[in-house]
Amino acid sequence: MNIKTTLAGLLCLLLLNACSTSRIELDASTKNKCLAVLRAGLASDEFWPSIHAAEALTLAGHGAEVRRHLEPKLQTEMDDQHRCGLSRELIRAGDKAQCSVMFDILKGADPHGHVHAAESLYKVGWVGDATPVRAAFAQQENMRFRLMAAGALVKHERDAKALAFLRERMRAEPDPDMFRIVAWLLGRIGGKSDIELIRSRMNDAPDANAKAYLNNAMAALGDAAGQAALVGNLTSTDAGLRVYAAVFAGEAGMTSVKPQLITLLNDETLDVRIRAAQSLLVLAR
Repeated sequence: MNIKTTLAGLLCLLLLNACSTSRIELDASTKNKCLAVLRAGLASDEFWPSIHAAEALTLAGHGAEVRRHLEPKLQTEMDDQHRCGLSRELIRAGDKAQCSVMFDILKGADPHGHVHAAESLYKVGWVGDATPVRAAFAQQENMRFRLMAAGALVKHERDAKALAFLRERMRAEPDPDMFRIVAWLLGRIGGKSDIELIRSRMNDAPDANAKAYLNNAMAALGDAAGQAALVGNLTSTDAGLRVYAAVFAGEAGMTSVKPQLITLLNDETLDVRIRAAQSLLVLAR
């Protein structure tokens, strides 16, 4: 056995050990409960929780089921924001042709769906020319629209100009509603160098919700203080804080919160149950 083969074998062992410690084990009963929560959520009359359930089911390997459920809904839905949610989850589930729905809304004259279209393209990407996304980033009338377009360009094209713009807004944006969105984006598409930049805005965050956005973003980037705050929010009396903590726990790879997430499968709020189920299944992959 030569030294290259030995080193390759050692590397494989190290990678296997790393993977084995970065996932959780779910017994059949808990896994089935997660899937039951998600299927009930998918069938719910609460639109956005149902879309979140679709996302989670696709991530758990049930994209075909999601497509069967959502395709008829897209044919009859008239609200552009809802059409963005439906087409986004159909794309995530494998139907890339639905990109045209989001591009049509993005380019349309009615601003009602613009932000949702840019956010959806950020989440799942697109097939074809990115010119409409670049146009959304270039416009200056709607900052939320511009931020989401920037996030899409960074995530899917590693656009350096868009990333620099987001970091500058994180540093200087005066509106808490806007800089918490930037934190939300950087927590997913930024790097560890962004942790201190996000933390620097903590004193500017006017309420628990804004602080949670910052802490969750830092948690996703591996920051211990951010993760500690996220753990605290898993048991918050505010359902909104529980929702965001539950979904970011999975994105941050926080296997240690498995017991709290299992408890949240019985939460009184549907979206909390859905996001807890999603993170448990993601962490078990």
